[in-house]
Amino acid sequence: MGDGNVNLPPGFRFYPTDEELVVHFLYRKAALLPCHPDVIPDLDLYPYDPWELSGKALEGINNHWYFFSRRTPNRISANGYWKPLGVDEPIFTGESKKVGMKKYLVFYLGEAPTGIKTNWVMQEYRLSDSGSSSRSSRKKGNSKMDSSRLVLCRVYERSGGSQGSFCDEDGDGTELSCLDEVFLSLDDLDEISLPN
Repeated sequence: MGDGNVNLPPGFRFYPTDEELVVHFLYRKAALLPCHPDVIPDLDLYPYDPWELSGKALEGINNHWYFFSRRTPNRISANGYWKPLGVDEPIFTGESKKVGMKKYLVFYLGEAPTGIKTNWVMQEYRLSDSGSSSRSSRKKGNSKMDSSRLVLCRVYERSGGSQGSFCDEDGDGTELSCLDEVFLSLDDLDEISLPN
């Protein structure tokens, strides 16, 4: 992936919304249905540092990489770790039906908990707990894929050196919502001393 060998029509730009990632890609993968176009590869993400992902996954607009992986409790690479931020954010369809959850993670160099925060961000999408795809996969007898552990990940490096703003600074008008920025900034709370 990422090497130009993907057979896509001219002018195709991969820039899916959260809902599209969950409904059209993650749900279909978990339910063992074909994804068209099949552009998101499977990758055991966590042994890799984020800058090593170039060429291993489809690169979307603004240097975002997308891939399927398996959720693990420890997200540790050779040089650092992914630290979860805040609480999971629900993903809804246009009809206000909850279909999935999104978790933000930031990559830290070094060992936990004393690592150095980087500009690398991951959005980890999973199906909502009430999803029926994991039950239907088990009924079909497919034991090789546990869809409750399947996640779809979007990894990117925030531009600019500012740790305070998570807005897209490329000037294309795309930016995170206020709620997204709050979730991403929650990890800075551990640096604040509260009076007893």
